[in-house]
Amino acid sequence: MQRERARRRKRSKLSLALIGGPVILAVVAGSVFAAESRGQHGTRRGRAASAQQQQEKPNPNCTLLVPDHPLTAAGLATPYRLVATDPAQGPCHEANADQSAFVEAAIIDTKGRLTIYNPLVIDKGARPAARPVRPSVPKGSTVGIWFGFNSADLTLRTSGRSNSLAQGKCVNGLRKSVFGQFAYCNAPAFFRAANAQIAKKHLKIPALGTAKDGMPCPTTRDFSVVDQDGSDNVVTHYLADARGHIAQNNAAGRAALRRAARLSNRGDRHHRHNGRTRSRTAEVPKDLANGSDNLLLTQFLDPALGCKPFTAPDQSSDGRTGSALALDELSAAANQKAPIALIPMNDPMTLVDGRRSVAKTNAYRAGVDMPAVRSGADGDGAAFCSALFRDPAGIQRVFKDKALLVKAPSPDPGTAPNLFGFLAARANQTFTNLGCDHLLGAADPVTLTTNAAGLVTDAVLTPLGQASASASPSASASASASASASASMTATAPASAYSATPTATASAVSTPPSTSTSESAPVSAPASAPPASAAP
Repeated sequence: MQRERARRRKRSKLSLALIGGPVILAVVAGSVFAAESRGQHGTRRGRAASAQQQQEKPNPNCTLLVPDHPLTAAGLATPYRLVATDPAQGPCHEANADQSAFVEAAIIDTKGRLTIYNPLVIDKGARPAARPVRPSVPKGSTVGIWFGFNSADLTLRTSGRSNSLAQGKCVNGLRKSVFGQFAYCNAPAFFRAANAQIAKKHLKIPALGTAKDGMPCPTTRDFSVVDQDGSDNVVTHYLADARGHIAQNNAAGRAALRRAARLSNRGDRHHRHNGRTRSRTAEVPKDLANGSDNLLLTQFLDPALGCKPFTAPDQSSDGRTGSALALDELSAAANQKAPIALIPMNDPMTLVDGRRSVAKTNAYRAGVDMPAVRSGADGDGAAFCSALFRDPAGIQRVFKDKALLVKAPSPDPGTAPNLFGFLAARANQTFTNLGCDHLLGAADPVTLTTNAAGLVTDAVLTPLGQASASASPSASASASASASASASMTATAPASAYSATPTATASAVSTPPSTSTSESAPVSAPASAPPASAAP
């Protein structure tokens, strides 16, 4: 049940949180359609119908081929290749926003100078629309790489020419059990190097500042930000067009895609180009982005609360400053006060066959600069649920800030018309996805009100253990449906230094976490992964 719940949550997240504000999600069809002329036989029409079905239900499990020497300047500038993990489930296309994978790197040199860089992802067999920028990686620098995915399970695999996973010290989960939408390469070494530079005072992490509500600005480890899987995914943006061309988000990429659109316009058999009217095939480059806690925090919550994220120059985006997972985690580690949301063992991405795993939880935590699971309440699902839904610094803060959040754009207008409705729907589903109902022996405290279109228009938070507040008839009926679309930007985060401890009821119904570490050490890809030559 837990595994299926996790899969539902992963699928629901795909379309969310990438439309509002400065982010415009390009829902680009990446599937290749066979041309169908008049008089074709039924078998060809059947193949076309099959292709249409694949487009409607894209393969949720894709693999990234990691280039040789991924931690070097040459490796960072070499595109990652996206393929289907199991070709029988259908192809994987980077331009299809429901299958897009993203790569984000952070580079710190021996003087504490920090930059970020977004390696490109393209389909296997394709070419980038523009040559990727070659980043500067000064001698002695330490590079970390993180991955995000807009569908269910992302697997990392060597490119085939060398053991690039070992070269990059890449971690995709435990043997036969990937994290899901998350992975990393050399992340622990990067954070060690960054923390050493912080200790030397070469690298300074900016203070959080005070939000409009009088509380400290939130981080990715703030219980008002997290959901069922915290610190997951990245802030990377790519440019794409309807023909599947992909480029880095920079001036060269935009120019290349505009040029490709002009060339296509000239050859459009349905329209004669007159120099003024664009044909229907001419497309403006679209922005592909990864639904993540980081994107939710830095591009939606921070502006709504009058806060600013930690940023650094982005070498892949003409040197403009930008946020990144690594920066968010450095800020959270330096600034977040109790209660601190650390990855818990009931996080869907840390489960192994639906069971809690200390080894997999610690492998995940190592990739986001969190301490290993300790004794006591650290990592306990009931303690995490209690802090999330009982502490004033948790979901209560979202409802306290309702007046601010209803004025902010929604990450997903298809779920709610504003940021408050989106966060409320997300919290409603988080309670179920984490199994908080069973762990705390309580009903979901977030009651949603929806309109005729199914959008979350209001919500009420009822203290745990009390009867739910009354809601319109449509609210309870649609709570599950709208919440399933709300798990979106995913943020969840577990527990470590909780100010709220589990109640007697929670401890009575909570099952002790599994301490089995039979999966032993983290690995880069499941042992059962198909050969690297598999292609869509």
